[in-house]
Amino acid sequence: MTRLCVLTMAVFRLAVAGTAASPSVTFQKDVLPILQKNCQTCHRPGEVAPFSLMSYADARPWAKAIKVAVVSQQMPPWFADPKVGHFSNERRLTETQIATLVSWANNGAPEGDPKDAPAPLKFVDGWNIKPDLQIEMPAEFHVPATGTIDYQYMLVKTNFPQDMWVSAAEMRPGNSKVVHHGEAWIRPPGAKWMADATPGVSYPSQQMKRGPGDGLEILGKFNPGLGDQTFDFGSSAKFVPKGSDIVFEIHYTSVGTPQTSKSVVGLVLAKNLPKLRYVTSYGPIGNNLVIEPNDDNGEVVSEMTAQFDSKLVYIQPHMHVRGKDYEVRLVYPTGETQTVFRGRFDFNWQLGYDLEKQLTIPKGTKVQGIAHYDNSANNKWNPDPAKEVVWGLQNWEEMQNCFMGFLIDSGVDPDKLFKASGPSVLKRVTGSGGPTQASFQ
Repeated sequence: MTRLCVLTMAVFRLAVAGTAASPSVTFQKDVLPILQKNCQTCHRPGEVAPFSLMSYADARPWAKAIKVAVVSQQMPPWFADPKVGHFSNERRLTETQIATLVSWANNGAPEGDPKDAPAPLKFVDGWNIKPDLQIEMPAEFHVPATGTIDYQYMLVKTNFPQDMWVSAAEMRPGNSKVVHHGEAWIRPPGAKWMADATPGVSYPSQQMKRGPGDGLEILGKFNPGLGDQTFDFGSSAKFVPKGSDIVFEIHYTSVGTPQTSKSVVGLVLAKNLPKLRYVTSYGPIGNNLVIEPNDDNGEVVSEMTAQFDSKLVYIQPHMHVRGKDYEVRLVYPTGETQTVFRGRFDFNWQLGYDLEKQLTIPKGTKVQGIAHYDNSANNKWNPDPAKEVVWGLQNWEEMQNCFMGFLIDSGVDPDKLFKASGPSVLKRVTGSGGPTQASFQ
């Protein structure tokens, strides 16, 4: 029996045992506070979850499903290994919370006295943040009923009149049925990328390829399960230079009927001048990856080396449908090695992890990403287990990188913060898989 099965059964026995001692558990007094803290961000109207858990009427039909989901630890989605790292946005249920939800379901899911309910959470017009500024795509994108859709880029002429510091951002899809993921990019004045683009017109990525440099940086992003993002880690914020514009990068998927979508990004402006600048990095990139046919544990390793001192505050692994697990390992200039993140990967819930404590990254530190993939027939999401897989933008292809948040001094050029190294500079070798740890050690 696997360790996961043993753990799940242990939690289940604990939860069931709790039902006998807690027959008075009610929705209003005991269940609703748990849902507010852990579930309602996604389980509310207009969000990515398939049903709402805002009220008793919403939750009652799902009582048994909630029980199964929490006992199996499928919900709330949280994939970080509890033995590696501590994260301030953790949504892992405690054993007591699981027992409470199971007790409620096992005893008929009673409502209880509405007077016992906590005050409802207040969401601002569907936002998780209270934005000071909203930037919306000026035109809808028409999504065809069928076919592959290249990544689309749309320029929004904002031409901000002054430098801005942003403490939080949230990108919201105009139509979550067809927006797989998206990013809102800062395009500073003088940048060559999209310089000749017509504002409000969507361009395929092949026509508007984005290269390194130009001071480009992600301002806000959307993935399933990823809501708002904070950039405030003890007086830090993201910098938007005067005269910048915004470019929306959207990955659309067809759903069988024609659709339209017009996404928006909301910003919270910093109240005070920050001491450090928050920058979003793509992290170590394995664009030379090869995953062999029928390999149920294909390994791909990537690496980048720090060119300046910084502090790591955020981790968000990124792979596609074959993604299985991901690890972030640091190799310090002293030779000391530290694993700072390890966790399962679920393409349907691409979560971000805010470190509870800032982690110093000295110049010369190697940041390694170690990913495993299931390219076998046992992976129900796998489009073709007999196919060798290489890097590509579409879901049936694969990626290996990790979005990371770093804090830097204002004098550091974000484009020069890291340099690809080790396995990330090896040539792709088809027919062999990798690059793996063994291939460069």
